[in-house]
Amino acid sequence: MKIESIESLFGAVGSRNQLLVKVVTESGLVGWGESGLSGREHAVIGAVKHFAAFLRGKDPRQIGRLWQEIYRSQYFEGGRVLTAAMSAIDIALYDIVGKALQVPVYQLLGGKQRERIPCFACCYTEADPDHLDALAEEVKALIDLGWTCIRVIPAGFNNPEFFQPAESIARTARCLGMLREIIGPDITLGIDYHHRLSVAEAASFCQRLAPGTLDFLEEPIRNESPDAYAALRSMTDVPFAIGEEFSSKWAAVPFVQRGLTQYLRVDVCNIGGFTEAMKAAALAEMYYVDVMPHNPLGPVCTAASNHFAAAVANFSLMETHQGPFCTFGFHDRALFPVQHTLDKTAFVLPDLPGLGVEVNEAAFRASPPVAAEAPHLRKSDGSVTNW
Repeated sequence: MKIESIESLFGAVGSRNQLLVKVVTESGLVGWGESGLSGREHAVIGAVKHFAAFLRGKDPRQIGRLWQEIYRSQYFEGGRVLTAAMSAIDIALYDIVGKALQVPVYQLLGGKQRERIPCFACCYTEADPDHLDALAEEVKALIDLGWTCIRVIPAGFNNPEFFQPAESIARTARCLGMLREIIGPDITLGIDYHHRLSVAEAASFCQRLAPGTLDFLEEPIRNESPDAYAALRSMTDVPFAIGEEFSSKWAAVPFVQRGLTQYLRVDVCNIGGFTEAMKAAALAEMYYVDVMPHNPLGPVCTAASNHFAAAVANFSLMETHQGPFCTFGFHDRALFPVQHTLDKTAFVLPDLPGLGVEVNEAAFRASPPVAAEAPHLRKSDGSVTNW
């Protein structure tokens, strides 16, 4: 078996673009992967072209060896652009091998350790006192549908131009206190701050919360500095969920070894595909840290994340944007007629060969990418801050 071609397909799905990578063998088997570097897809497409030039003619079954060859074939190895391209190719190779052997990908990863992949619900109403009634209504509706873990977004999160951290943490902390009183102690509650805070701001936010208000705080600050996270870790006992931006197992090491995260947010489409994700999960297992996969993209990412979650022992919960209040449209069945299905609050693992996803390629190619750029946020003084 040999690789005949590798091609990037870039198109609009719902409210955002998705970048798929299609790998075809000489025998006609097709494997699909997805890149997680949203917003900088053209850079990933360029990397895929570089890799495709020397992968043609190689045996797609030698996944681990090809991963090493891709990673080591340049002096400036690694980085999020290159590993996003590697991730898509690696996932597609697993899809091909699963189809060739007529087994689901999770069998190639050691077999499934669970029958279902439980998820947390994403809430799209800001945690702001001005929106408390709407937020409580959304959260209570999710609870009524059986969701036991819900992640919210902070005050000011949806403003496309401005984000003022001090104002956000004050309003968010007040709202979360009131929300916890409404929903009671039994629901697991998290929040995603999308790395928009400084160490001092994140510490102030946590210290404003009554004990037991939050069960996890996701990405409060940027992750380039483990020492900064160590300083923050010393100022609060709220569990952290970190790692969706990691592009290697090496990036995860200090956060796991030093106890800087309590949930490792592995992104299979960014870290280097299944090959690297499984190693990061094994590292986390050594330190009794559970994996909470980052899954913000489309059906290929969802399928890859589910196979990964099925095969690791230390899995916690899966992110999903297929809940009842999501309007993103990332899982359009006209473009992906076969995909993993959310059954109430969990994904059911299909027993189809490979990933268990089919792409309507003609429809995808007929849905060209839309002009997209993430918000360039400013503070009230005009300075630039994180999106």
